This record gives sequence, structure tokens and C-alpha cells, in this order.
Amino acid sequence: MAIIQQHDKRSGLTYFYDSHSYWDKEKKQSRAHRTLIGRLDPETGQMVPTDGRGRHRSPYTHQSETQQVSQVQEQVQSHPEQQYVQAQAETQAMPRAKTERKFFGATYLLDQIAQETGVLDDLKHCFPKDYKKILSIAYYLILEDRNPLLRFKKWHRTHRHPHEHDIPSQQSSKLFQSITEDAKLQFFHLQGRRRSEKEYWAYDSTSISSYSKRLKHVKHGKNKENDPLEQINLLLLYGTESGLPFYYRKLAGNIPDVKTLRSLIPEMRVLHYEMIKLLMDRGFYSIKNINAMCAEDIKFLLSASTSRTYIKEFIQELGTDIKNLSNYNEQYEVFASSKIIFWDSSKKCPYKNMSGTSGERMFLHLYYNPEKALEEEKQLLHQLSQLKTELITGKRQSSHESAYKKFFVVHENANGDIRVEANEAAIAKAKERYGYFALLSNEVSEPIKALELYRMRDVIEKAFENVKDRLNCRRTLVSSDESLEGKLFVEFIALIFLSYITKKMQEQELFSKYTLQGLLDELDVIECFIGPDSKPITGEVLEKQEQLYVNLGVTPLLATSHSYV
Repeated sequence: MAIIQQHDKRSGLTYFYDSHSYWDKEKKQSRAHRTLIGRLDPETGQMVPTDGRGRHRSPYTHQSETQQVSQVQEQVQSHPEQQYVQAQAETQAMPRAKTERKFFGATYLLDQIAQETGVLDDLKHCFPKDYKKILSIAYYLILEDRNPLLRFKKWHRTHRHPHEHDIPSQQSSKLFQSITEDAKLQFFHLQGRRRSEKEYWAYDSTSISSYSKRLKHVKHGKNKENDPLEQINLLLLYGTESGLPFYYRKLAGNIPDVKTLRSLIPEMRVLHYEMIKLLMDRGFYSIKNINAMCAEDIKFLLSASTSRTYIKEFIQELGTDIKNLSNYNEQYEVFASSKIIFWDSSKKCPYKNMSGTSGERMFLHLYYNPEKALEEEKQLLHQLSQLKTELITGKRQSSHESAYKKFFVVHENANGDIRVEANEAAIAKAKERYGYFALLSNEVSEPIKALELYRMRDVIEKAFENVKDRLNCRRTLVSSDESLEGKLFVEFIALIFLSYITKKMQEQELFSKYTLQGLLDELDVIECFIGPDSKPITGEVLEKQEQLYVNLGVTPLLATSHSYV
């Protein structure tokens, strides 16, 4: 009999076996029977008998456990090499203290933004069990530009983040499905309270295409990017001063913008938003929408089509006077003029009440941009040239028939020869409103101030670019409505961070030196050391990296300890 020790690398334990050698007549070679009899106790260095697994194979089961333990100890004490093996086994069996280095500079920036914007506190309040997972996935979406969530495991191995553990695909899907409408609305309420009620809120929509036939809101609609796929629509509210989003809503892809405003107003009241000021493009213009906002005492600044009767009348009223030097603004390179109108919501055509004193007072702002006029005229001439060619060559297109009748008179003689004559009066009339655009407001009385406010809508356009490109949301990429709701919410959280960084970079003119990804990469290389008995310790931080933190409005990361709470 011989007692053999063997270390198991997977479990970290050392086991003792009773080994008995014998001659195998069939195979004509020496063989051995091994029976597990115990394992090494790393604290005492003694063998602890096992629970008896495998003893039915041993020819020495008549020995007591005490005798077996005694035999093992005798062998260990009488052979120095066994003592060495035992010492090695004890060392290997001890639990290893985990130490590692991870990237931390960029996630630290996002930690600070989460506190600055109130996102951390609001997520804690609304999602007490899952807020760290939500933040970690949002961080991943921001830092791993366009990468799918299935690569989260790789990113987790190299980055320190709030959850501090891997989030497998099954777990992220479960998280998305657990995000309820009630918790979302509560978060919107808390974030909305942090946005100043004195600022205007940009309101707009975008479309997200989908291959799915199972999602209820996926419908054919007007796609702003001419994507032929079915889609869902996503509506956003953005603070123009803060530059941050604080509300979104998903709806069916076949619902036009103009239909959404009257549903938005009561939802905002449910969320206890009081002083509401909306900034919208012409897609939301309608008499019903304006009447609804007036009834709810909502302030607004709205783009209006120059084809509206009262705007065309204003253009004719001003004539060439709008191009006087006194109306020119050099900063925006436009001519501007305004007038007061009175909007009577009780009438079918409320805007016709121009000179009376009944109804709500509004400010109609008219702008003329010479460069815009030249560009529009150039486009018209190109279109007319194509139409004329189609008529002369006989290659008419059915979709252009109305344009043929509007801008041309076609003469055909008995020989079939075609002569095309331009309708100069119709062409001149089409050019009458070129270069003009109009804004309507029930609060902003100065035309240049109104224009400055309207141009702040750029924040929402950049937001839609971030949603689709950086956050990989050009397609829905989910299989259920529940997962879609949750995924959109986490992407919305990521959008808050991206919007904050974008605004700070614009204010500090950092886009002249960095792209958004380049700035994040500059900070992402900062490491932290994670030891067994202390909080993670930050590595070296360069002066230019410290300055970036300052420019972005957060406390610089110092070579000190940091832990998540």
C-alpha cells in the first residue's frame, strides 16, 4: 500500500489516495487501484477523512479511518519530500487574494456626471435594486461606440464600472423587461423637476426602423431618412438651456408629429410640469395644436409655413421694405421684421383676426435670407429644366403631371412637333416666398431673440444622431415590446450623459481639438489598481487629463482611492 497526494487545480484542494499496485495479466503491464481516503486541511496540515466516496472500489476498506489517517501522518513525518509536498499543498489550497488593474478614467467622468445631473439619485430612488446595472450598461453604450451588448463581458474585464460584475445577455434582457412604465414616469418627474421651468423645451421626434413583425408599434410611416423599413417613432423633450433630455415617449410609426402634441400636454400635467414652454418645428403646426396650447396656458415658439394665408399677407404687406438695412442682422445674416396678431380660438380660422383686440395676442416674426432665396431659386431652375426636357423628349412621368400644367404650356402641331413655353407668371409666383421663413410665439416679442431660441433646437438634432449612431439604435434589435421599452430607457440614460458632454465641449470649444470619442479615449486610459484589502487606487493622471475634467465641469480624478456606493 502507498499513500499518494494529488492537488486539484480547479478546486484548490489537495486529496489523499490509497494506491495499490498489481499486475494486469491481459494487458501484461503494471496497474494501480486508487481509493480516495481524505483531503488536506490547510489550517492544521492534517488529513481529514472524506465522506466515503469511492471506498467500495478499495480492497482496504476493512481499515478504520483512524488507522488510515495515522498511516498518512507517519509517511509525511518520516519522509522530508512528503513534508515539502504537504507545504506546497497548504500554500496552493489557501484562497488567493484577487488583484487587478482596470481602466477607470472615463467611467469616473460618467460617475461625476451622474451625480451632477441627479441621474444617480433619481435612478436609486426609482430602481433601487437595478440602478447600478442600468448605469453600467449606459456606460458601456457610451464608451463602446456602436458595439452590441454581447461584448459587455469583454469590456467588464478591462473597465471599472458601477455594477462591478459581468451582465450576460440573458441578465440584460431580464433587466430591460423589468423596467416598468410607472418607474419610468417617476424618473421623468424627478428629472423634469431638475430642469429649469424658465427655459424652453425643444420637442421633436425621430424614427427608428425595425425588421421585427412582432413589435406592436412597428408600422409604415413617413421616414425622415427615407428608410423603406417599417418603424417606431420616438419623441423627446430637451431643455434648451441645460442641453439635457428629461422625457421621451415611444409611439407607433404611422403617427405623424402633428397628432402627438395634444397627447403630450395631459401627460406633462400628470408629471406635474407647471411652467411649460415648447419649442417646435413646423411639423407640429396646426390650428388645433395652437388652440390646445392656448387653452392650457402653454408658452410656445413654433415654426410656421409661409404658405399660410396670414403669413403670405405679411410678406406682401412688407414688400421690399423687409430688405431695408434697419432690418438686417449681421450675426445671423438675415433681414427680420415682426408684427402683433390676435388669435381667437373660438373661430374656425382664428388667424384672420389680425387687427382686432379680441383673442390671444401673438407675435409673428418674418425672416428673409438672401442666400436661402438664391439656393431655392437654383433648385427650382434645375427642376424646371428637367421637366422641360421630359416634355420635349416625350418622356413624361405621371408623378410630374401637375408640375407640367403649373409651369408650362405645351404646343403640338399636326406633324407631332412639340413646342414648350414657360408659364413665367407661375414661376414668378413660386419665387415670391423664396428665402422667407416665419416663427410664431405667444411670448417672445423680439425677432432676433426668437431666432436665437429656435436655433437652440440643434441640441435635439444632435441628440437624435447620438441615439442612432453612437448608441446603435438605427434598428430596434429586440424581439419583444417589454425588452424594447427597457432598452430605450437605458439608451435614454446614456443620452443624458452624451448630451452633457457635448454641451460642455461646445462651451469650452473642445471640438476644435477632440472628437467626442477622442476625448473619452483620452480619459479612458487612466487605470486603477484593485487590491484585496483596500479601496481601488487611481493611477497616474496627466495635467491635460486633469484639465479635461475641469473643462467638463467635474472634480479632477486624483491618485486616491474610490469605491462605488
